[in-house]
Amino acid sequence: MKVLNINKFFYIKGGAETYYFELNHMLEKHGHQVMHFSMKHENNVSSAYNEYFINNIDYYKQTRFFQKVKNAGKIVYSIEAAKKLEQLIKKEKPDIAHLQNFHHQLSGSILRVLKKYGIPVVYTAHDLKLICGNYKMLAHNEICEACKGGKHIQCYKRKCVKDSRAGSLVNTIEMYLADWMKMNECIDKIITPSRFYLDKMVEFGIAKEKVEYIPNFINASKFEPKFMPGEYFVYFGRLAEEKGLYTLLEAMEKVEKTMLYIIGTGPIEENVTKMLQNKGLNSKVKMLGYKSGKELTSILENSISNILPSEWYENGPYSVLEMMCMGKPTIAANIGGLPDMVVNEKTGLLFEFKNADDLAYKIQRLSDDKEEAIRMGKNARALVEKVHSEEAYYTKLIQVYEQVM
Repeated sequence: MKVLNINKFFYIKGGAETYYFELNHMLEKHGHQVMHFSMKHENNVSSAYNEYFINNIDYYKQTRFFQKVKNAGKIVYSIEAAKKLEQLIKKEKPDIAHLQNFHHQLSGSILRVLKKYGIPVVYTAHDLKLICGNYKMLAHNEICEACKGGKHIQCYKRKCVKDSRAGSLVNTIEMYLADWMKMNECIDKIITPSRFYLDKMVEFGIAKEKVEYIPNFINASKFEPKFMPGEYFVYFGRLAEEKGLYTLLEAMEKVEKTMLYIIGTGPIEENVTKMLQNKGLNSKVKMLGYKSGKELTSILENSISNILPSEWYENGPYSVLEMMCMGKPTIAANIGGLPDMVVNEKTGLLFEFKNADDLAYKIQRLSDDKEEAIRMGKNARALVEKVHSEEAYYTKLIQVYEQVM
């Protein structure tokens, strides 16, 4: 089978790209030809299809007004992406297209091209962009579902995109244009890594038979489990308000005789550092900055547990899967897709999101009872091998491919 795998980034930028490259490898391992369509970037890995990639677009870079207007138009409809994709299709003739993150840089223009050539389209929803103008159903650090029922104007009214009226207007136009051009109807099947995302999409009007829940996969054999817990907990990921770090620090004020290592960088890094100083938490909480490779693995596998205090609709984060592979439990907020991944009292503990007291209790519990942490870590490893294996994912994915072809 010739599979055209599409993602706007062709280097590891986040969980979606981890999935994208692992999917390419898995499909090739099973004898399929995988073609790539993406965007040029200096960090890209090599691809035989690089000539078809669109020029890099950085919406966060400071540019002149005219360039900003031009880029805004590309968010709504990219002529370049449509043209380059058509060239690739004519040359390579793919049997099926599998889309990952494509909005904005590649835009919905590629959907019309795929349908023009009769290519079945499968889309893995790594976020909620199909039904929410700002991807996350989060506005001003609060859960927001105001656009339900196609009321995309709420994105503009509430300034849901970075608190910017102009940015919110562009995304609002993008959403209405997608409805008017029936772009989402060009997608034959939507895969969600969490049951929560499936239910949310159906709730917002997408036909249930169009959505398939398949939990993310990971190759557990790449990880050597280390069930014996250390003396500290870890948070690793982006330092952003929706990640619940302020709640986590409030909880750390209440726990005793344990440590927290915060790994990562992000927009609230300076605020977190100041909060540590103001609350006198420097002896309990250490900011380690960005870590990767063997250094990161060593820190994670010697921890007690991962803590995921998110305050938005998480989907199926790879950080949880990686910790499960290492034989570690996760303490997670009971929001979004996290309860789909963390089986409460079995592979980890769930706490009421934004509730620092509940989180503190769960941290203290695992800190005081290492045998409980070991039991949950062993269960986590067993579950990831059974439910999140490559073999289980491939079987379900091929069934989806066959349904739409």
